[in-house]
Amino acid sequence: MSYAERLQKRIEKTGSRLCVGLDPRPGDGGAAFARNFLEQVIEETAIWAAAFKPNMAYFEAMGIEGIRLLEDLLAKMPDDVPVILDAKRSDIGETQKYYAQGYFAGWNVDAVTLNPFLGYDSIEPFLDWEGKGIYLLAVTSNPGSADFQRQKLADGRSVFELVTALGERAKSEGRKTDVGYVVGLTNAADVLEKIPDAPLLVPGLGAQGGDLASLAAAARKAPDVINVSRGILYAADELGFGARAREWAEKISAAYDQ
Repeated sequence: MSYAERLQKRIEKTGSRLCVGLDPRPGDGGAAFARNFLEQVIEETAIWAAAFKPNMAYFEAMGIEGIRLLEDLLAKMPDDVPVILDAKRSDIGETQKYYAQGYFAGWNVDAVTLNPFLGYDSIEPFLDWEGKGIYLLAVTSNPGSADFQRQKLADGRSVFELVTALGERAKSEGRKTDVGYVVGLTNAADVLEKIPDAPLLVPGLGAQGGDLASLAAAARKAPDVINVSRGILYAADELGFGARAREWAEKISAAYDQ
């Protein structure tokens, strides 16, 4: 089963496109506190999760104990929930080969986010892993995406279209890994018509203020997932993690059902 097929199967099973972001703020409790915190988050939100997305930065901030924590959590993830490792790695091909080996073989995650701006040869080491997926940064949710990603080229294309051309090339070559894109919800309305119908990882809902309407209206067939991190882990309300996840999952579903 391909990564996209597995993700689609999970979306159909749960009726949810919610990706639960695992972004533990280290705080004073360190890795020991984060372990209990995240185990509770995973347990309570799994029923609503189309995918989980641990962000490497938050675990690296806790040092070697944070990396051990991530390894332990990955080993205990529910089998039927795909895991997207938000690493945004970018390096020359030889180094990328070991990132791919570590993430796909060592940690056995289902998908990884990559920064594609070193070119096609920098993503190639990730392209021949059957059943796995990668998400290339195309149009991110931050204002700085206008600095490069949405700039116009002399031929009329935008820079992000050079990124999607890499995914289309991999597809034309019959590579085993599914290639999708990171497209921030805050900027999605202006770019979706130029993004191939491949899996999208969509940040920007909740704390960043993105609007679901444009994404839902695009009627894409590929299995897109919408990430919520702070809105589940750190919302200023009296709800538990599961109740917050349910609210976000239902809000996403309602937008798609309109």
